[in-house]
This record gives sequence, C-alpha cells and structure tokens, in this order.
Amino acid sequence: MYNVDTLTVCRPLRIPGVSRMTITLRENDQARVDQVVRRWCSPEVISVKNLDTDHSYWREVAIVKLEIDASRVGDPFMVAITEILGTKVTITILQVAGSTRRIDAFLDEVGQEHIVEIARTGVTAMEK
Repeated sequence: MYNVDTLTVCRPLRIPGVSRMTITLRENDQARVDQVVRRWCSPEVISVKNLDTDHSYWREVAIVKLEIDASRVGDPFMVAITEILGTKVTITILQVAGSTRRIDAFLDEVGQEHIVEIARTGVTAMEK
C-alpha cells in the first residue's frame, strides 16, 4: 500500500544484536504516513518515529565515477576538475554528501555523458 523510496540499515554501536533502519517514503497524506508507522509497531521493533525535516538531519551519500576529457568539453566545471587532477583525460571517483536534492543537482550539473557509474546510499536521518 506504500512505496519505500530508500532504506538504510546500520548497527548502533552500543546495542549488540540491534539494527537501526531509516525508511523514506514519498507520501503527502499524513494519514497514510501514520498508517505506515502503526504497521511497523510490533514487539520486535524497539521504536518507530516519524522524522520531519525541521527537527532532524537528513543526508545521503553518492559515489560517482566520472570520465572527463577537458579537450572535448568546454564546461568550466569539467576543466577545473581536470586542472586540479593535473590531466586532460581522467577517470575519477568523487563522493558527494548532502540532501538528495543537492546530489541530484550535482549529477545534473556533471551531465549524464560524463557519468560512468553511481552508487547511492539512500537517505539516512537522525533527530536533532
């Protein structure tokens, strides 16, 4: 009845045998969000929280493999990367962290023709 947008899982350092899951949904209907929260409440689950963007930190990480040829590309961004690396043609891997919107904007700026491969973590969040 709902689509999970991203799912991240990690082990908290101080609680052996427990995993922390961050699940993100694209849902505008608060009643449906409340329904999802209720469905996750069970004896096996320690707690479920609905985090809003005003009272929590949200981050995602993307690792992006780029192929850049400064001699073919007049884009100042690409030229700057190759100058920093000291080469005209390069395959490089960058890490970009921030909001999903920021990562999407970075990928749009780079351009699909330069992207060889992408790995994204999905969103993770924590209360302030």
